[in-house]
This record gives sequence, structure tokens and C-alpha cells, in this order.
Amino acid sequence: MRKTNALSLLCLWLLCLLALPAAQASSQVQNVRISPTVDNTRVVFDLASAPDFKYFTLDNPDRLVIDLSNVRGNTNLPASQGQADLIRGIRSSGGQGKMRIVLDLTQGVKPNVFALAPAAPHGHRLVVDLPGRTGSAAVAANPTTTTPPASTTATSSAGNRTPQPVPPASIRAARDIVIAVDAGHGGTDPGSIGPAGTFEKNLTLPIARQLVERINREPGMKAALVRTGDYFVPVNSRTDIARRLQADLLISVHADAFTSPHPRGASVWVLSLRRATSEVGRMLEQTERHSELLGGVAEVIKDSANERYLAQTVLDLSMNHSMVSAHQVANQILSEMGKVTTLHKREPQSASLGVLRAPDIPSILVEVGFISNPQEERLLRNPNHQQKLVQSIFNGVRRHFELSPPADSLFAQRRAREHRVQAGESLSLLAQRYNVSIDELRRHNELRSDSLRIGQVLRIP
Repeated sequence: MRKTNALSLLCLWLLCLLALPAAQASSQVQNVRISPTVDNTRVVFDLASAPDFKYFTLDNPDRLVIDLSNVRGNTNLPASQGQADLIRGIRSSGGQGKMRIVLDLTQGVKPNVFALAPAAPHGHRLVVDLPGRTGSAAVAANPTTTTPPASTTATSSAGNRTPQPVPPASIRAARDIVIAVDAGHGGTDPGSIGPAGTFEKNLTLPIARQLVERINREPGMKAALVRTGDYFVPVNSRTDIARRLQADLLISVHADAFTSPHPRGASVWVLSLRRATSEVGRMLEQTERHSELLGGVAEVIKDSANERYLAQTVLDLSMNHSMVSAHQVANQILSEMGKVTTLHKREPQSASLGVLRAPDIPSILVEVGFISNPQEERLLRNPNHQQKLVQSIFNGVRRHFELSPPADSLFAQRRAREHRVQAGESLSLLAQRYNVSIDELRRHNELRSDSLRIGQVLRIP
């Protein structure tokens, strides 16, 4: 499981901290790759850590200069892989913790230089996109790949070697973000009952189904229902099902109720700090249970003198991450729901709710409205209103993962593509260059007009 692997790595890191001083990160270049396409050449520098870099271009002759800071050890470039007509060669120099990389070019270009976070099987990368048609692209490009690769092949600093092209990794290797959608109540548990006799369970299931359907239409995301019909699922089993799905987020759909018919509006709930603390303690007491959550980490720390301390540290970190993520996505959903319905609470609310207790899965409970309010009960039964609610929840979830995507996801690869606007560039030109629509660029960057300013950074979908 992805979370098991992540926890294993985290625990190994904690063990190292007990024995070794922290080593300073460096931006040493480990590999250089180049891959030409029909109208673009991509150079990828594989690095030991996240790069601190600046870049600029020179002409007469045409060059791209990249300055890396905090470089330790050897500043010579490794032998590169790949070739392209736009690049005559790559060279480097350095000293005193800095490294300068120079790409000698055959023509002037407006480069796009950006960093990519680690995504298996690659670590940190510095990516250089050089727009321009290349004659070698027809030979070097993979004919079955129509999307620019997430990591590509790169150039050589030693001009005497005969470079061998390396097949680029396809962007399709990135995984989908998984959402578990839980329809509240069900079966023998009808939930709250409205003034007109509407059962809460009969509202939550169709809304949950529509939400799953909408999420599954979005590239890079997939969703599944926790319960697929009118039957009861115990609260503990709901989080277990989400865990088996390897969910990145659990959304539990409910309708609110009160003794008075007056309250109305939607709200989003997250786990309270007190319940989170008690859940971590309970997991520590249940050896089999916390071993299940820690996965391979349990074997790493087994019989260690610090076993309980390390287990608690890992569970605390996991729970803290889940709570922070849940709060962030709750805020995004409330922002979107406020556009289509009344909000009962404009901030995420916290409570000791069993369905939110998973320490390894960010979990939220969405109250779509008050079934005890006669007007809102009718509204919640309206298919058009249900569709608006579903779209708003989806918009909030998508926005959250656009801003904070899992590192190995397709969303992370999308987010890593950024472009700094240069003089003379327009939205239509950039849409054509990156093979996306103008509408996608507008929506992805929340642009209210097509006007761009020099230096503006756009995220490329």
C-alpha cells in the first residue's frame, strides 16, 4: 500500500535522526537527460535535493545560463543521454557551493525552467523546456506518446560522446487520486427524518452516487462508494473500506437536523483534536491495530527500545497530516458550496465523530443542509439542487488537490508545469504551445480576462 510505504520511509528517517546529525541538502546533479519533440526540447537534470536556482539567456552566441545554489561536492556534469538540434552542448563550472550550467544553443529561445518534486521512480528534477521545431524530433520522439513526458532524456556536457536516446517516462505512469465517498446511515439506520417523512439515508445515497460519478469523469481522479445500496455499514467498517481502497480522502455525506425547524444551511465537519489524541492512544494499546496502520513500519521498529515512542511519533505525524489536509479541503468545499446554497457555518466545525477518526486518511463529513427545515427538505429532494451541491463539493475537492496533490499523482505532474510570461506572449499562444485550450488555462489559473503581464506565473493544466 502507498501509505504503508510512506510510513516505512518516515520511520527509517526517524531512526536515522536518533543516530546521525542531519545532513545538509545539496543540489548536486546526478543525471542529465534530453528529449526532443516536434516543437519542443526538454532537458531534465536529476538532482539530489530540491533546487535553488536562477536562470537567464544570452545571445551572440545564444545560451541559457542556470545558476544553482547550495551545491556540495563535484560540480562536473555527468555524461548526458539524448541529443537535439537546438542544443550544441552543455557545460558547467562551479565553486564555493555554487554551480553554473550553460546550455549552448543553435538559436535564441524563450525557455521555461521549473522544478519537479519527487515522483516515483524519479527524485527531484530541474526541467528546461526549449520551444522550437527540431529536425531530430522525428527520430527521437516516442511515436506513441502524445503528451510531453514528466521526465525526459537530456544532453551531454562532453561533446565527444555519442549520446544514446533513453525512452522518456510517460505521464500516464502517475496514479489517480482516490476518493472514498460514504453515504451516511443506511439499512436499519434511516438517519434523521424530515417533516415530510424524508429519510436522511434516501438523500445521502443519491448525492454520494452523483459525486462518485462526477469525480470519475475527472482525469487523474477516481472515486468509489463505501456503501452501494440501502444497507447498514458500521462506522468502524466505513474507514476500513476507505483504507482498502487506499483512499487519499474520505467524504461522508449527511443531512443535518435540529429540534427546531428554523436552522438551515450546509456545513463541513472535521475531527476534533481531543478525539484525535484519544484515537492515537487507543491504537497504541491495540498492537494488532497499530501494526495494521503502520504496515512495514511495525517490522522496522519491532523489538526496538524506542518501539512505543517511534510508533506514537509516526501515528502522531500521520494523524496531524490527516487533520491538516481535512481542514484544508473543508475550507475549499465551503467556499464552493457557499456559491450554490446557504451555509449554516462558514468555517469547518470539529467534533468527535467516529467516521472521521482514521489517522491515516484525511476525512470530512459534509452536511448538505437541514432535513428538519421544511423548505430545505424540499430543496434537498430536488435533483437540480442535488446536482449543484455535488458540483460544488467536487469543485472544492479538485481545488484542494490542485493546490496540494500527492507527490506521485497526475495532479502533481500537472501542478509542476508552470510558465513565466515573457514579452509578446498571449494566452492563445501559450494554449497552442502547451496543447491545452484557452478555457483550461483560464479556469486552471482563475483568470478573469485574457490579459497577461510580463513575469506572471501560469500553471499549465
